[in-house]
Amino acid sequence: MKHGKKYRGVVEGLDLRKEYTPEEAIAFLKAHPIAKFDESFEVHMKLGINPKKSDELIRSTAVLPHGTGRSQKVAVVTSTKEKEAKDAGADMVGAEDLIDDIKTGKVNAGVDFQVLLATPEMMPKLATIAKILGPKGLMPSPKSETVTAKVGEVIDVLKKGKKVSYKNDDTANVHQMIGKLSFSEAQILENYQAFRESIDRAKPEALKGRLIRSMVFSSTMGPGLIVKI
Repeated sequence: MKHGKKYRGVVEGLDLRKEYTPEEAIAFLKAHPIAKFDESFEVHMKLGINPKKSDELIRSTAVLPHGTGRSQKVAVVTSTKEKEAKDAGADMVGAEDLIDDIKTGKVNAGVDFQVLLATPEMMPKLATIAKILGPKGLMPSPKSETVTAKVGEVIDVLKKGKKVSYKNDDTANVHQMIGKLSFSEAQILENYQAFRESIDRAKPEALKGRLIRSMVFSSTMGPGLIVKI
């Protein structure tokens, strides 16, 4: 891969094999932005799980005290909490009508909304669009706390970008944005600590070894720095 002049200038003389403390990595990436836009701050973890074993999969949520810096569009499928969802600021609210719109493509899942909440009574009806929502990671689930009767509380957190859902990919990695480079070092560190605590709590009981094998911090366009676990 060919990198630009600014990127090459940043990594020149940088030991990419060195292990940094979280504080050191955050300080370096904040001091060396690459792009003209406000880059995302990302955490990438290699896990010790076997992604082919269902009892070792990681799927959970984390509440970041300072949010991600990115607002999310929230849709709610409900037949009992419509007013509560609208009052809380949901971008879309519906029942079977919203499910039909997603099925026909009138509503583009992942574009018109980034999070889908459902109240429990609607879950059986979502089976008809599971093949649309599942591959995009949008299928509501109790594990990700997107199946809930407390839609007002959850929408408020999601709209501010404070609650994030994450899961491992097919290569046992987890990738998560935890803020923006414009955040202060303290804000990024606090968001990382909240995310790390959530990952630790999500360790599967079936996993006997170490959960996190390696970890990297990076910005959208910046280098990846190995971080001490």
